[in-house]
Amino acid sequence: MDHSAHHSAAAHDHAAHQAHAGHAGHGTGGVTWGAAAQATLHCLTGCAVGEILGMIIGTALMWGNVSTMILAIALAFVFGYSFTLFGIRKAGLDLRTALKVALAADTVSIVVMELVDNGIIALVPGAMDAHLADTLFWTSLLGGFVIAFLITTPVNRWMIGRGKGHAVVHAYH
Repeated sequence: MDHSAHHSAAAHDHAAHQAHAGHAGHGTGGVTWGAAAQATLHCLTGCAVGEILGMIIGTALMWGNVSTMILAIALAFVFGYSFTLFGIRKAGLDLRTALKVALAADTVSIVVMELVDNGIIALVPGAMDAHLADTLFWTSLLGGFVIAFLITTPVNRWMIGRGKGHAVVHAYH
């Protein structure tokens, strides 16, 4: 990319950020808990789909706990990014730009969500060895999602208030 094209892209990004900073009270300190919760719920949906699918696949293939957890976490990232990617591609962004936006929007949120959720599952006695048909499996998984949501929402609120995380996505809507 030549210097003028880079400058033009940077100016567009700055203009989009400035427009977003004044939009819907998302400037620093003006982010609503509802906006943060919505961003977190969006992330949680992708993470939940990926994790549950990973658990089902790992269990069906009779993999061990570590292999199943690695697959579940990888799929949580894939689905978490994909949900954002599909939404912003509909807004007309090219694939490369859309990928950058999805990575910027969701990485921290997904990392926090996965650390908390999988940490809860690892700490609940017997949860790692529970099967899909066991109540303990589902209660620990869903409990982990609830706790991850409660911890990740303030993180997303803080990031959106600084023009990061899901604030990047809103610049393109």
